[in-house]
Amino acid sequence: MWWLLSEGGSGILFKKGDIYKRGKLHPDGNSSFKRELMISYFAAGTPVIGYLAYKRFYVKDHFNKSMANLHIQKDNPKIIHAYDMEDLGDKAVYCHWRSKKFPLCDGSHTKHNEETGDNVRPLITKKKET
Repeated sequence: MWWLLSEGGSGILFKKGDIYKRGKLHPDGNSSFKRELMISYFAAGTPVIGYLAYKRFYVKDHFNKSMANLHIQKDNPKIIHAYDMEDLGDKAVYCHWRSKKFPLCDGSHTKHNEETGDNVRPLITKKKET
């Protein structure tokens, strides 16, 4: 079992068997090397475990909330809509955001832009005037 000993304000990791009754380490050189090795493992492992816990519990949930498409054709890996230019009429407005009338725009990006400071805009297509 490993213990933490405080000598002069600095913590030192050591094994229980490495201590004399007075709290001193064995005189052989191996215990010092082992102690330094364990300190380096502890110092390197603690941030790694913290980072992995952060990624596991925070980033995954945060990522799902920031997805643009939350409910439209989630079973398809890619959503593609193709239209004939003749069928569009004079003007068509397509959504890049979470429109209820997807792929057509209903202005839902406006509220999102006001709340977050984002700049999501629709795609507007119109026939060229001749």
